[in-house]
Amino acid sequence: MEVSGVKALLRIRPYAKGSDDETYVRIFNACFNDYDDIRRMTIDELRKIQAAPNYSSEGLLIAEWNGSVAGMVDAYVDPPREEPKGFVQSLSVLPEFRRRGIGKELVKKALESLKARGMKVANAWTQIDRESCIGLYGSFGFHEIRAFSMMKASLASIPSAVGENKDVRVRSADLNSDEDVRLLNRLDNEAFREHFNFRPRSLEETRYMLLEMPWFKGQKWFYAEEAENPVGYVGTGIDVGLNEEKNLKWGWILDIGVLKPQRRNGVGARLMLHGMRVLKDVGMRNAMLYVDDMNPTKAIKLYEKVGFTVARKNLTLELKLE
Repeated sequence: MEVSGVKALLRIRPYAKGSDDETYVRIFNACFNDYDDIRRMTIDELRKIQAAPNYSSEGLLIAEWNGSVAGMVDAYVDPPREEPKGFVQSLSVLPEFRRRGIGKELVKKALESLKARGMKVANAWTQIDRESCIGLYGSFGFHEIRAFSMMKASLASIPSAVGENKDVRVRSADLNSDEDVRLLNRLDNEAFREHFNFRPRSLEETRYMLLEMPWFKGQKWFYAEEAENPVGYVGTGIDVGLNEEKNLKWGWILDIGVLKPQRRNGVGARLMLHGMRVLKDVGMRNAMLYVDDMNPTKAIKLYEKVGFTVARKNLTLELKLE
């Protein structure tokens, strides 16, 4: 194969779970260490990811250049998803092997893998400032369909009187209670039914998110109740490893949802302010979150009202495979 005028042997092969685990971690850590919200991964953390209910390595591919590991891509098919949509994820080429056409071949093989498994549409993700990545996807016909924002708020002075519903009771969720885990699973699925790329989350996935996900330890979740009826929830978490590696004091609003009949009456503001105070009380200086700019609930307006501003934009790209 001749790539970029250089005769070389490029081999793209399936990932071998177990024997390729160290390779995956090495590529991930080398290629994503300059992202401000991503930290280095350990083998133990990868094993926990592999234990997730929806994990699949069927479309994970490794690139080798003249026998040396050079990069990877994940042509991911979400097993429980009914619509024929796949995802091009974790596209990465080690710095010493870039500008040789490896990334393009990885995307090509990923798309072939998705099509072979019956996918009709492919989504991909990139930060808005990764021009080379955007250009690479664009060469295949991917186009931007929506933007997501990473937002940041200082916790030095948490606002009040922003329309929060003070009549709502906020109570802590017991993550060791099967009843509370089931409640969170139900509320999450009901609150996000209208959202982009939604599919119902299984109870096992909710339990994994709360108790097994490697990045956020010591999560705290809360329910909003009106007349003892749960109408919303918010979750907070801290990635200690990220804070230590990047010298940060970031806490995260992991998720927030309000049932449709109770929206626009201050429940979301009440939950957001509560979550921010929880993070401040454990020494965090900033609260962080992600939001779909086209969120049907106009959530970004709520976040701005309680002090969040956009720190960075991420793009979702799409390609029809038919």
